Amino acid sequence: MNSEDLLIARLLKSRISDIADIVDFRVFGSRATGNAGQDSDMDIFIEVESLTSTVKEGIHDICWEIGYHNSLVISPLIVAREELERSPLRSAPIINNIAAEGLSV
Repeated sequence: MNSEDLLIARLLKSRISDIADIVDFRVFGSRATGNAGQDSDMDIFIEVESLTSTVKEGIHDICWEIGYHNSLVISPLIVAREELERSPLRSAPIINNIAAEGLSV
C-alpha cells in the first residue's frame, strides 16, 4: 500500500472509531497489494463490536466524505463481531482472503 492510501485509511479508521468500537480494520484488494490503478477503489474491511443501522449509515457517510475529499471511491465491507463469529460468513472466501492478504491499519 502506498503512503497516501495509508494516510487515508488511518484517517478513515480514526473517524469511524468516533462512532463505533472497531474490532478489526483492514485494507484489502488492489490498494493493499499495490496493484491499484488510478481509478481503483479502496476496499476496506471493518469489523465492529456492535452494528446498528445508525452506525452502518454513519460509516458509509464517513467513507463517502473522505473519499470525496480524496477523489477516491471507498468501498466498506462492514460486519459485526458476533455475525463474523457465529454465522456462515466466517468461512466465506472473501473473509478468508481478507484475513490472509488484508493489511491491518
